[in-house]
Amino acid sequence: MRYFLLIILCAIGFNASAQWYYKPFNKRARYPQMAYAQSHSIKRLPPPTVAKVKIPPTTIEHTPYVMAMIEESVMRTAQHNMRFHVYNAASYNFSDLAQMYMKQNRLAEAKWFLLQSITISRQQNDDRHTIANLLDLAAVKADYGDYAQAKQDLAEARQLAVSRGLTYDLALVEKKTRYLQDNKFKTPHSETRFAETADAGTITKPVNK
Repeated sequence: MRYFLLIILCAIGFNASAQWYYKPFNKRARYPQMAYAQSHSIKRLPPPTVAKVKIPPTTIEHTPYVMAMIEESVMRTAQHNMRFHVYNAASYNFSDLAQMYMKQNRLAEAKWFLLQSITISRQQNDDRHTIANLLDLAAVKADYGDYAQAKQDLAEARQLAVSRGLTYDLALVEKKTRYLQDNKFKTPHSETRFAETADAGTITKPVNK
């Protein structure tokens, strides 16, 4: 009796686990893949438009505080370049300082830094920079009312431009000369300002190479 029940249980278990025999994997029904839902509702939306807004240019007002900060920054850069013998860059720093002082009517300081820049640019054979400095120096002297020396600076700039074949710079010299001739009777600036924070003596003069 015991063996009979064991045989019946084994038969039932084999039938339950062997159902794959009647439905093999390779004969299962494969249904077609479902298509994704498509929505064309976005086509009914109006096309996007970008508003044409004209942005006005922003200008930074050159207040005395802003000018003082710029002056200090350029002065530190010039001192650094002179300390490490980067004379060519220092020459342009001096020109930037001179142009700042010209805008503020600080002619004495502008003249000093232009002379320093001219000295370096000549040593570095930077002829175009020398010509630009001579033009600014002539403008400073003309503002002083010293038209004779201003004409000398312009003549030197013209001679340098001709000898080097710098046609563009020669045109600038001629334009500056005509402007000086047209305004030579203009009242010179009687009031000049001097540096309040910058000390010209702090800049070491370049050594001759």
